[in-house]
Amino acid sequence: MTDLPEIHGLCPPRFAAVKDAFAANFTEAPEGLDELAAAFSVCIEGETVIDLRAGWADTARTRPFEADTLVPVYSTGKAVMATLIALCVERGLLAYDQPVAGYWPAFGQAGKAAITVGQLMSHQAGLPGFDEAIEPGLWFDREAVLERLCAQAPMWRPGTASGYHPITIGYLAGELFRLVDGRTMGTALREELPGLDLWIGLPDAEHGRVAQLRKPTSAPDLGPVDAVKRAAFLDKGSAPGGRGSAEWRKMEIPSANLHGTAKDIARLVNVVANGGVLDGRTLLSPGVLAEMRRERIHGPDRVLPFDISWAAGLMRNEGLHVFGPNPTAAGHCGWGGSCAFADPDAKLSAAYVMTRQSPHLIGDPRAVRLHEALYAAL
Repeated sequence: MTDLPEIHGLCPPRFAAVKDAFAANFTEAPEGLDELAAAFSVCIEGETVIDLRAGWADTARTRPFEADTLVPVYSTGKAVMATLIALCVERGLLAYDQPVAGYWPAFGQAGKAAITVGQLMSHQAGLPGFDEAIEPGLWFDREAVLERLCAQAPMWRPGTASGYHPITIGYLAGELFRLVDGRTMGTALREELPGLDLWIGLPDAEHGRVAQLRKPTSAPDLGPVDAVKRAAFLDKGSAPGGRGSAEWRKMEIPSANLHGTAKDIARLVNVVANGGVLDGRTLLSPGVLAEMRRERIHGPDRVLPFDISWAAGLMRNEGLHVFGPNPTAAGHCGWGGSCAFADPDAKLSAAYVMTRQSPHLIGDPRAVRLHEALYAAL
């Protein structure tokens, strides 16, 4: 048990149980995962109704965790990536049912010509990693990564199964976005949504706001390991490395290195829950939202040890039960425990970020505790 730091932020009396759960994660967290610093934010119908934070932004406990402290949320950023792809669909630049190779001919090599945008975004393309181990530094050469992925044959027949693409999906979706939009995802995020403190590719001037993380004390459980899982997570070079954290932060990897605040992650994801509207501006129409959220494939994932119902870039709550009680909710989890989700039934979104990382791939128990308290208070 650890001492409870002062809790800051917004939490009306009707959500007192959420604040209690947030406090309990600092003193009596499941599995001994007592928080060092964390934030939890909830947005309902476009309004931020909860925005809690506590703890220290550095392990030496010299910098308080402030409202503008940025946290690297890893794969939770895939929810932002999915929304940016949906924006391209909204504008007629992409269609989920069209082949990726129609927009990007080089992608169609080695048996990938028929893979659709929807299949790519739902992790059915068979490219969860490289079929031969690479040096970790290769990830910092975007063009080299894309050239190898375009030339590589799928590791299973596309469309027959999902297999989570931890990092490669960010390069693939990011390049598809760039080809049809003309901008990188990081640039588009800043230009389209300038009021959100969210960054894909973090400029040097912002690095001083980033919280320090404590890595998990154990590895995640991937279940029985095969070549697909090794390529995704375990091979040498399955993740960027060797250049230091500053270089990693500056890279634009939409699948893996979003930096942001819980408040603004929740605000953006609320677009998916609130009829496509952000701050009074309609970004996504009902038809595109329906296509974004609908189930693309459901079954045992080839990489993650779960049965997953995948939408176009989001994990659907059906069968997982980690994003509250409603099966139509959808979101994404990130390495170490962060997560964000949207629930269209409740017009609600939530985001959880933290600095003590856990080995949970999906459904960190600290986040689940917060979600349960939230829905109990509605």
